[in-house]
Amino acid sequence: MDQLGSGVEGLTLGQQVAANGNSGCGHCAFCQRGRPLLCRDLRALGVTGPGGFAEYMLVPAGQCFPVDDLPLDAAVMIEPAACAMHGIEMLALRPGTEALLFGAGPTGLVLAQLLARSGAARVVVAAPTAFKLGLARRFGIDETILVDRADHAGSVQRLRTLASEGFDVVVDATGSAAVSAQCIGLARDGGTVLIYGVSRPDERIPISPYEIYRRELTIKGSFAQVSSFPLAIAALRSGRVRTDGIITHRFPLDRFGEALETVRSDPTCLKAAVVLCL
Repeated sequence: MDQLGSGVEGLTLGQQVAANGNSGCGHCAFCQRGRPLLCRDLRALGVTGPGGFAEYMLVPAGQCFPVDDLPLDAAVMIEPAACAMHGIEMLALRPGTEALLFGAGPTGLVLAQLLARSGAARVVVAAPTAFKLGLARRFGIDETILVDRADHAGSVQRLRTLASEGFDVVVDATGSAAVSAQCIGLARDGGTVLIYGVSRPDERIPISPYEIYRRELTIKGSFAQVSSFPLAIAALRSGRVRTDGIITHRFPLDRFGEALETVRSDPTCLKAAVVLCL
């Protein structure tokens, strides 16, 4: 933190803080109903204003959370962990739930840990990358399945053998429409499908209204977060959510363009961190 506004209390210059970049307007119908994430004028640093790649950015003091006690490798995961925490809030898990999660990216790995520690009796993570699944197992996930992107049908059949009647909760954390399309068939009657990954706005999947009706399925979405930073920080502080090993690449600030390209094109990159000095 480089400067403080007049009248700001509880923060000090030079302090390590995590900045929650999302906030509602506070006046629209959704904000007034306690749903600021659906605000029609949602503010997001880096989207509606300068973000983390700017030389400086201005953040309301109430959106800054002191995290001097967290290692940097954990602190940079606060925002993804907050988004995952909101996903858990949307699911409202019942004790004893059996959950299947597609995707073992940074937020998928955090979400899987939160599922396992929020009442789920069994969590299965399915992904096409062995080293990511190895991290999931290291983080305490019950079972992992290596899936084949080119053989969705075969992968789905293998997953069905793990739960003959389906899973109570099926989460797509990949952002792939092809994966989302498989989730409904893997959910147990009366189960819930959560679309958590970010797909392209123009993508579509086939859904049978009769199947949703007859099987009493619930389909939910989870978009970002507004108020989950404190819960995410608490989970990281307690060790309920682990991040060791998620950062695979580090770049100095003057190579941030290379960092973005690595995330986009290098299959060995799980998460890249941009640091002030190496």
